[in-house]
Amino acid sequence: MINREVALGHAACFTAYAIFGINIVTCKDLTSSHLISPIALFTLRSVIAGALFWILSAFTPKEKVALKDFPRIFLASVLGFLVPQLTFLMAIPDVSPMTSGILSSLAPIYTMFIAAVAIKEPITFKKAAGVVTSLCGMLLLVFSSVGNGGDQAESTPTGILLLLLNGFSFALYLGAFKPIISKYSVVTFMKWIFVFSTVMSLPLSAGEIADIDWRQVGASHIAELAFLIFFATFVSYFLIPVGQKRLRPTLVSMYSYLQPLVATLISVIIGMDLLNWKKILSAVLVFGGVVLVNRSKSAASMAAEQRSESKS
Repeated sequence: MINREVALGHAACFTAYAIFGINIVTCKDLTSSHLISPIALFTLRSVIAGALFWILSAFTPKEKVALKDFPRIFLASVLGFLVPQLTFLMAIPDVSPMTSGILSSLAPIYTMFIAAVAIKEPITFKKAAGVVTSLCGMLLLVFSSVGNGGDQAESTPTGILLLLLNGFSFALYLGAFKPIISKYSVVTFMKWIFVFSTVMSLPLSAGEIADIDWRQVGASHIAELAFLIFFATFVSYFLIPVGQKRLRPTLVSMYSYLQPLVATLISVIIGMDLLNWKKILSAVLVFGGVVLVNRSKSAASMAAEQRSESKS
């Protein structure tokens, strides 16, 4: 029988990372236009999405955050939003799709080891096999694009370093902050996340935001900006903590493999790419790995087994 809470966690992560997959396409176009700088873009999404969370909090039960938890929420804001999003916005114009795909595939591996150290989440054979299986599917999808017009751009060393920092920072967030995320409601946690990210970025971006010539920002870029702020920030960052509360960190991180699958699916639908056996096999491997990790033993289940054995 399917656990409803676990199913909700999977649905939340699936939706959030599918949105991130679409966002890769829209965000690359927006940042490549150079109409809005990365730091200004980050602050705009932080301010507006943060305002939406504060508005939403007015319609939810009041919840007080303990003073001792604010430093941890601040650090979560740095590692889970400020660093990952700013490095992504700065890197995406300077990396090819293939390079981006390969580097993003490292995140679940980081998360698995970080969670083992930070919250004592065991690395079981089934979990490791699941991560490797999904990794193989991801790399098959990435490398199958070579020679089909899928990776003609060059990647700069700066872009590569920024994406490595992006993946490691978000892996730290997923692997180390589940206890504090589980303590508060999603709305309470995220509204403070965005307060801290706004306070940190606004002094650096205020001048650049004031200098934006909105007359040159066309309707298509406005639509991309709206998607980035509402769906890829407000909606996705609402859903990820929902998944974090119900799933193990490595499992949440593995949904990052959904991003290139979504990008490929969009390309097939609009006629820019063709569906073939490699892409189908890639999807099977990615989701097969997710199933393996989902069925691996958690720290709680292993502790329960040990208690049962000690009583018998």
